[in-house]
Amino acid sequence: MMMTTEWVFILDTVDELSSMILSSEQAQNLRGAHLDVYSDKALVQQIATFNRMKEQYEDVQRFGKYHPDYNTIMKKIREQKRQLDLDDRIANLKIAENEFQDLLDEVSLLIGKSVSEAVKVPVSNPFYSTGSSCGSGCGTGGGCSCSA
Repeated sequence: MMMTTEWVFILDTVDELSSMILSSEQAQNLRGAHLDVYSDKALVQQIATFNRMKEQYEDVQRFGKYHPDYNTIMKKIREQKRQLDLDDRIANLKIAENEFQDLLDEVSLLIGKSVSEAVKVPVSNPFYSTGSSCGSGCGTGGGCSCSA
């Protein structure tokens, strides 16, 4: 590939866009929420304990209700998940992650649509999906009368 002035312009624009994204309010909120969660040693320990329990949960899922510790592990994993979900710092981190993902989805859509209206851009939020009335990839092959 030969480097032309057009490529240099594109690369400069990409650098500018990435610096704008990294300095956005959503990115700053995400960094702050991440710092709030992971600067508390007790909360980090609680997350690590939950992750270990999640590994046991996955092992139990392979055998289902026939696993000898099925009821015990299912109860513990729900209790630990609820305890984490009720922590305001964890909730704020999840909200910040979703807001940052929405920003990235919007930017991706703008870039994709600037190339062509036919470009399909995967987004995590169905609010941002555009195109047919049934969304993208209904799986019926047009059976729902969409323009798949």
